[in-house]
Amino acid sequence: MGALLEHYDYDLPTHLIAQRPLARRDQARMLLLHRGTGQLAHQSFSDLPRSLPGNSLLVLNNTRVPPRRLTARLPTGVRIEALLVAEEEPGRWRAMVKKARRVKAGMEVPFADGHLTARALERTEEGQWLLQFSEPDTFRERLAIHGLAPLPPYIRRDIHNGYDPRADREAYQTCYAKVEGAIAAPTAGFHFTPSLMDALGAAGIEVAELTLHVGPGTFARITVADPAQHAMQSEWYEIPPRTAAAVAAAREAGRPVIAAGTTTVRALESWAAAGAPAGHSGWAGLFICPPYAFQVVDGLITNFHLPRSTLLMLVSAFHGRERLLAAYREAIAHRYRFFSFGDCMAILPHPA
Repeated sequence: MGALLEHYDYDLPTHLIAQRPLARRDQARMLLLHRGTGQLAHQSFSDLPRSLPGNSLLVLNNTRVPPRRLTARLPTGVRIEALLVAEEEPGRWRAMVKKARRVKAGMEVPFADGHLTARALERTEEGQWLLQFSEPDTFRERLAIHGLAPLPPYIRRDIHNGYDPRADREAYQTCYAKVEGAIAAPTAGFHFTPSLMDALGAAGIEVAELTLHVGPGTFARITVADPAQHAMQSEWYEIPPRTAAAVAAAREAGRPVIAAGTTTVRALESWAAAGAPAGHSGWAGLFICPPYAFQVVDGLITNFHLPRSTLLMLVSAFHGRERLLAAYREAIAHRYRFFSFGDCMAILPHPA
């Protein structure tokens, strides 16, 4: 048995949880670590083009997050919130519902002040609800207008007091988001800007894209004492032929492959486990925790993650749990901003 769940814990002052992104995203702070060592340096994300090895291949996750969070007041007066996870058939959605026990089968639920109405069909074994919406022809148009960005619960918004959802819909996206389908953003990508992408190109950094639609599995709580026994829910991913070729060429030439975000790591390592075909799509059910032998990724750009999370364990597998938690203590001591809208770290190959 490796480290227990309790060994992936740390104390974070709540005032360090970032509530909004910086006005200039590439000015986020970046804790630079050399992989497998305790060496670190404090930088700005705008330093990334100079910090990456000059012959790197940088891989990005281009998933886009639609506004699939909806609120409603039940006939009983109770307010609920639903996050639409996947469409089973036209108008029928699986949804994660807060206060799910207050919903009853057959109940009509008026979401978004009645602009979208759903009948609660049944609760699944996973604790989600099947919802049948009444407006199949205009559903997506209405959702685009009235849906909210699926912000994590630690980001606070008063949605009942003059809240304008449009700001968060764009704030909770990467600048290269293209393929719609995730229920959460690949937040390591929040720090990239068009001008920074230009600077990376000028520095000779090759960039490739893939898609992994972040689903509930990434954030599901681990409930077993031994994390190695955790069953990861699968998420859909695609490695385009161009990206597969770029990664294969970089590996052949000994050039470092840098993943922007843990979701990019899971897609690349799942692809490698499938035999690294020349273009591939499928379901990533790979759970990465220590010990794990990485087959593709040499460097990782990542935000700071919640205690006891699958994401913290993935980064621990990449850098070492004790070294990583020491870096977290350093970030807390220097008042870094944490989680989705917060600062980041770059774990890069040790310089030759």
